[in-house]
Amino acid sequence: MPDFAALVEKTGNAVVNIRTTERAKISQSGDITQDEEMQEFFRRFFGVPIPPTQPSPRGRKQTPAPEAEEEVPRGVGSGFIISPDGYVMTNAHVVDGADEVYVTLTDKREFKAKIIGADKRTDVAIVKIDGSNLPRLTMGDSDKIRVGEWVIAIGSPFGLDNTVTAGIVSAKARDTGEYLPLIQTDVAVNPGNSGGPLINMRGEVIGINSQIYSRSGGYMGISFAVPIDEAMRVADQLRATGKVTRGRIGVQIGEVTKDVAESLGLKHTEGSMVQRVEPGSPAEKGGVEVGDVILKYNGATIERSSDLPRLVGGTKPGTKATLTVWRKGATRDLTLTIGELEADEAGAAPQKKQKAPQKPNALGLSISDLSAAQLEALKIDGGVLIEASEGAASRSGLRAGDIVLRVNNTDIKNVSQFNAVVAKLEPKKTVLLLVRRGDSSQFVTVKPAQQ
Repeated sequence: MPDFAALVEKTGNAVVNIRTTERAKISQSGDITQDEEMQEFFRRFFGVPIPPTQPSPRGRKQTPAPEAEEEVPRGVGSGFIISPDGYVMTNAHVVDGADEVYVTLTDKREFKAKIIGADKRTDVAIVKIDGSNLPRLTMGDSDKIRVGEWVIAIGSPFGLDNTVTAGIVSAKARDTGEYLPLIQTDVAVNPGNSGGPLINMRGEVIGINSQIYSRSGGYMGISFAVPIDEAMRVADQLRATGKVTRGRIGVQIGEVTKDVAESLGLKHTEGSMVQRVEPGSPAEKGGVEVGDVILKYNGATIERSSDLPRLVGGTKPGTKATLTVWRKGATRDLTLTIGELEADEAGAAPQKKQKAPQKPNALGLSISDLSAAQLEALKIDGGVLIEASEGAASRSGLRAGDIVLRVNNTDIKNVSQFNAVVAKLEPKKTVLLLVRRGDSSQFVTVKPAQQ
């Protein structure tokens, strides 16, 4: 077993405790007044908020007590110093909603900190304390970490300052559904550890401890850290402008499964499948289409779907980018101008059913044509509406309301064309359908019923 003592002595004094407070209204009796939810309850059922009261002699009416704002504890977390002049990195959720932030060093000095900026997408925040010649940690390279290597975490679990725990890297680039893949470890991380550093055996920070997987609220053997490479890119922008600017191309994407890859003629299950292209977006202007599989971004291979948002997000808005896409059995390069990521995404027009369905075909689908109004509202130039699904189609997950846009490599315009294409399918061969559901599209594999 390795000896972590020298490593802790080298790095521990740059790890800080962070406590946050908020200003709450306190009655003269010392009780915190009702929160907003309780006030809303009284407003709805009694017409007006119930005022706070103070004790009075028996038989006399109680009168409203005067209120004053007072700092009350809000939360405790961790952080680490990244520059001698007092910049401290932590998690965005540690300082979110705080009115005041206090940073305590290992020598017990406490500073009131200023929040420089926070980015909820990556859960990274930067706060600043007034200081000089402060101890700081060295940043490592999270791209070079190896599964199985020893790491330690230093933080304040449950408010216990400078607690050290150790473990190994369990997985790299773990996709948890967040904006970027995280580092998974088995280092004990608990509430209060958030924002503290994950340190390798060379004394370098490779991540920020951010999340745990738990059914009880406590540590259960799995913890996650934000890779320090991405965290530093965010930190540099926060220090410069107080916010993070990201690129966007305006597509909704999904994973490329093994079945889809084989049906499309791809050798590997890699890339991002385009399920939706936002009208007027950089992607639409650059020629990206629903059903394209984005294989490369500026020459970088998209190994998993989540790689694309990270690469696009790291591109400065207004710059040119090249996408290599797989479309109908061949690759092509598309050039587009990167836009700026917005908080809200535009929705799409709802789908409506029209004509009576036909009898189920060999795929088990009953379909009808889309009206001109539907095509215009959905911003598509063809396709057929599924009215009912049974047999092979139903087993593949197709359902009423879905729209079939493509069969194998043939774009579908109407019912008659769809029926003609289906009639020529080989009975035992799997069919690849491009299907739109709601605002997004995806490939679905269906094995036709034998006739």
